Amino acid sequence: MDEMVQRKENSGRQRSKVPSQKRLLTPLIWSAVLLTLLAAGAVWLGAKAVTIKNELNAANALVTPLKEAISTDNPQAASATLTQLKTHTSAAKQAADDPIWTLASTFPWLGANFGAVAEVARSAEDVTTLGLTPLVHVYSSLDWDRLAPSSAGTDLKPLQAAAPSVTAAAHAVRTSAARLDEIDADGLLPMVAEPLTEAREQLEGVTGALDAAATASQLIPDMLGSKEPRQYLLMIQNNAESRASGGIPGALAVLNADGGSLTLTSQSSATDLGAASPNIAVDAEQQHIYSSRLGKFMQDVNLTPDFPTAAKTAQSMWERKTGQRVAGVISIDPVALSYVLQATGPVRISSTEPSLLARTGLPAELNGKNVVKTLLSDVYAKIEQPKLQDAYFAGVAQEIFETLSQGTGDAKALLAGISHGVEEGRILIWSSASDEQALIAKYPISGSIAGPSVAPAQFGVFFNDGTGAKMDYYVQRRVQLVRQCAKDGYEQTTVRVSSTNTAPADAATALPAYVTGDGIYGVPPGSVRTNIATYGPALANIEMATIGGKRTDFAPYLHGNRPVGMVSVQLAPGETQTLEFTFSKIVQHAEPSVFVTPTAQNVEDVILPTQNSDCGPGA
Repeated sequence: MDEMVQRKENSGRQRSKVPSQKRLLTPLIWSAVLLTLLAAGAVWLGAKAVTIKNELNAANALVTPLKEAISTDNPQAASATLTQLKTHTSAAKQAADDPIWTLASTFPWLGANFGAVAEVARSAEDVTTLGLTPLVHVYSSLDWDRLAPSSAGTDLKPLQAAAPSVTAAAHAVRTSAARLDEIDADGLLPMVAEPLTEAREQLEGVTGALDAAATASQLIPDMLGSKEPRQYLLMIQNNAESRASGGIPGALAVLNADGGSLTLTSQSSATDLGAASPNIAVDAEQQHIYSSRLGKFMQDVNLTPDFPTAAKTAQSMWERKTGQRVAGVISIDPVALSYVLQATGPVRISSTEPSLLARTGLPAELNGKNVVKTLLSDVYAKIEQPKLQDAYFAGVAQEIFETLSQGTGDAKALLAGISHGVEEGRILIWSSASDEQALIAKYPISGSIAGPSVAPAQFGVFFNDGTGAKMDYYVQRRVQLVRQCAKDGYEQTTVRVSSTNTAPADAATALPAYVTGDGIYGVPPGSVRTNIATYGPALANIEMATIGGKRTDFAPYLHGNRPVGMVSVQLAPGETQTLEFTFSKIVQHAEPSVFVTPTAQNVEDVILPTQNSDCGPGA
């Protein structure tokens, strides 16, 4: 009996062990399953990551061939390259839209990295499909020769038809860029943060270019007279006598635009307009900096670097003198004209009196290589009377614009030359129509010193002649930003301006009195005096100015909310001086840039790369 009871008790104890073992096995099984799923998920995510990386790298490698196809006028190659590009960006987006990848993006910490990668892939697909595809289609359908000026006028219909596509493409790319900008890159892994930063930089450049193209497609037809004829005052700025926006606006003309056709009429000169009486009303702040001459003489309207102010003043002066109210003002200089002549080929100056050419030995044919020297130096060396100088300038302007209006030369080279002139600040435009000017003001072609066209950390160095002559042709300049170590959380930057008078030692007697100024304004013949206005970014302070390393007095001003320092520098033949302005309390942490008055020099030779001070580790 006792034996049977014992067996029952033992049996009960054995049965009680089974549920306990099951309870132990169940978590182990689920843990194994979970680990298996996690491992499988990790492998899956790893495979998707490789796919996304490879596809985006392949897409990125096609960007250069696409640009080359467009630049070499090969629409078939551009379309074929775009098809490959779309294949890769679509594959990357498809991998990033995977449900497991989407789930992974919700995880704490690491999830942000998955989300960022997915956003980059989606942006690449949007840019390709919504941005590049319509643009390449528009590019392939445009006849570039018909877009260039010709005897029949510019055909504006293709550009008008392309405007909606270009505008839509710009919007799509801008939206993609905005989505990437919203991602907080600080907490991301380096392998994710670096490609994100690169994508942002690429989109920033593309966005700017597309916005400009969209604006141009909207503005150009109307401004070229598609709806009604327009008249613009054309100013040719002469870099031999510097003004802040380029040079003295000596030669003037009216440019007629009618249905895309351009003609030049009413040629005149700033001298012919004489002095305004009473003065044209000008912004009081700028008049305080640059004197009342801004509103008195056409030669001085651009003592201020703010071209909208100069253009509006010029419009008023022209209207008061002639009774004609122009729709806007366009400015160009001889260097920009050289870019045009490189595309159109040489022009013969047949409209100028033949005897003048015979007496002076000035070239009867101008091309991209000799036009700058001819207009900025030889004219003054060989023609002493200002009236005859003006006549030669008028003849040159007439011939160049007649050649331009005939559509001579390569259309794409012409557009490239004009673009080059715009990039260097040698071609400026102002419209009296407020809606048009609001669009123009977004871009450097407006010549504004404030507003959306000015980079946050932009400095400016602007030259105004103080010699009263044509000696600036002989001045070589170098401008460089020196980024100092930050102080108290603020940026500090020094603007270094080196100027050299390259005129011959005997310039006082070897050069004509009209070129040297003959000492009329107190500058010894052969020497050059320049008033240099240096602008800092908004809200910054000017600490000091030095010349040759020694402190010097300067005149401090404010233009808008930008600090301005003014110093006059005088150079004897062969002399070099280096002026430095130090700015502090700079609140902008963006990469600094500098804009300078375009001179007879290549802008690439004037602006040197930014020099960064060694601030030590952790600075």
